[in-house]
Amino acid sequence: QAWFAESGGGLVQPGGSRTLSCTSSQVVFSRTTMAWYRQVPGNERELVAHITDDDRPRYADFVKGRFSISKDNVKNTVSLQMNSLNSEDTAAYYCNYYSDIPRYLHNWGQGTLVTVSS
Repeated sequence: QAWFAESGGGLVQPGGSRTLSCTSSQVVFSRTTMAWYRQVPGNERELVAHITDDDRPRYADFVKGRFSISKDNVKNTVSLQMNSLNSEDTAAYYCNYYSDIPRYLHNWGQGTLVTVSS
């Protein structure tokens, strides 16, 4: 059963920006550390960014300075603002609880596909 619903993906030109959004009717984001992950076919999901219950963000080195994670506790959403996108950012993006080992997580949503291409 999927607990999370991601949206906002699409085709983006290199150097462009995109904002992804995640919501859930089962999880209250203000009470936990939430994260964004991404996955390329053939590879495992990797952690992109996470934000703590007290709104402290952390980023993977490969997105630091380009991506920004935030939460809206009223709307119960977690967003990922992505700037300066390049082809290596092409992936399906997912949100879930934070974990160093995302393959141990469950209740994944369908994700949202971001394709960076001219």
